[in-house]
Amino acid sequence: MTKYYDTLETRSPDQRGAEQAHGLRIQLHRAQSAPGFAGYLDGVEIDNIASVDDLVKLPVLRKSDLAKAQATRPPFGGFTVKPARHFHHVFQSPGPIYEPGSTDPDWWRMGRFLHAAGVGPGDIVHNCFGYHLTPAGMIFESGARAVGAAVLPAGTGQTELQVTAARDVGCTAYAGTPDYLKVILDKADEMGVKLNFAMAVVGGGALFPSLRQDYADRGISCLQCYATADLGNIAYESPAMEGMIIDEHVIVEIVTPGTGTPVTPGEVGEVVVTSLNPDYPLIRFATGDLSAVLPGESPCGRTNMRIKGWMGRADQTTKIKGMFVRPEQVAALVDKHDEIVKARVIASRQGEMDTMTVQIESPSGNDSAYARSVAEVLKLKGAIEVVAPGSLPKDGLVIEDQRVYE
Repeated sequence: MTKYYDTLETRSPDQRGAEQAHGLRIQLHRAQSAPGFAGYLDGVEIDNIASVDDLVKLPVLRKSDLAKAQATRPPFGGFTVKPARHFHHVFQSPGPIYEPGSTDPDWWRMGRFLHAAGVGPGDIVHNCFGYHLTPAGMIFESGARAVGAAVLPAGTGQTELQVTAARDVGCTAYAGTPDYLKVILDKADEMGVKLNFAMAVVGGGALFPSLRQDYADRGISCLQCYATADLGNIAYESPAMEGMIIDEHVIVEIVTPGTGTPVTPGEVGEVVVTSLNPDYPLIRFATGDLSAVLPGESPCGRTNMRIKGWMGRADQTTKIKGMFVRPEQVAALVDKHDEIVKARVIASRQGEMDTMTVQIESPSGNDSAYARSVAEVLKLKGAIEVVAPGSLPKDGLVIEDQRVYE
């Protein structure tokens, strides 16, 4: 019998709807105290918000809006209900975008996902998410703490040391991007080391079926979540592995990309999230990700809405090796060298690993200089292909994702 994280997971639709509407009204009143929301709620009678369906009356808040607000009112753009000095952490994601963080219990709500994956007291989580500047490492550590598990804060790199530490410490669960676990396991095989991983909780990239099966063949159950630095956990898989279940402290809408208009049920659209985090009341925050509602309830017994998972980007922004690459970054790369006419980033797969190739239209073949600029501007290393001016496709794409997700 499934042991749920709490009773919120099995609420009836009517109970959840009523309680979420109440929480939404409270959150909107909180937002009124945040200067970043000045004018956002003009004309809205908050106390007349009867259901989450009334969210459509409010404008959509986009990442670009956040970035502009942060530039004039650093670090959080006025969207938090308390100043930066009253948070426990301040993080920076590429952009740059600044996010608050807290050591308050399960502040990012990752414990619900880890619990569903089977992580709990007695487990040691080998946490390969980064701890420097970006919040992913702390997000998963907070979740592990919430379910009573210990953490080895491993990060990435130094694979032999990762294997040795996982063996010596007795790590039972892995947390990190989907493909990095394979790097560790393959290195362990090469070293003749037997690791004790029985569970993997992953995010930050696509979990391909072949990779999940590879882990299953090794005796490791692998489940994924959908989370962002701004919002924390949004949705997660349960052992039923039928879609992703929406977290109990967010409200998710699927809208026509570029608008705030909900799509018809089952249609693919942009994921828009309203967070009920009392410290950071993001309202109708557009993620730029595509998904669709999956009808019905999960066979695991959790009753909240499900989505089909990550189905691409509403714009060309693409996640490669767990990092977002944005069109504006490609433009900055072109601007960095006078001789570059045009550039195109191609995301693909080699085995079970993400790869990135940067095609550069230039009369010069200065591969090493371009490689340094790519690493500096895109924050990732990739293969460089210098091509003749005029040879790249004229299809409007600056980022092309050639990976197959099904």
